[in-house]
Amino acid sequence: MADDANEGISADDWAAALAEQAPAGGAGGAVQPAKVFQELKADALGGGAPGRLDMILDIPVHMAVELGRTKIAIRDLLQLAQGSVVELDALAGEPMDILVNGCLIAQGEVVVVNEKFGIRVTDIITPEERLRGINK
Repeated sequence: MADDANEGISADDWAAALAEQAPAGGAGGAVQPAKVFQELKADALGGGAPGRLDMILDIPVHMAVELGRTKIAIRDLLQLAQGSVVELDALAGEPMDILVNGCLIAQGEVVVVNEKFGIRVTDIITPEERLRGINK
């Protein structure tokens, strides 16, 4: 029921609602965040924003391409054998979902290159669309 109430709310609506909130102290000034982490300095990283990005480039993430989904009873799952066919909810030719750490980030189509399967990215999910997906 809460999902239905939030379905029409955009990121701008959330920002406006947060801006209207009075600070906890009631003094009219902005509340300062606690300094838990050391602040990153551009000169300490050898430049501006690109240096900041370099710090995270080697962090591994889990990327998955989802062909489709289905619900199946354990009874039916235990009866699967080599050669069994499991019906999925996706139709042939539909774009496949590309997930990074379980979050939908893009859609694409299957390609074969040198006898190996790959995926060609056809659509990148915008941040606004990702936020809408979180509310569902």
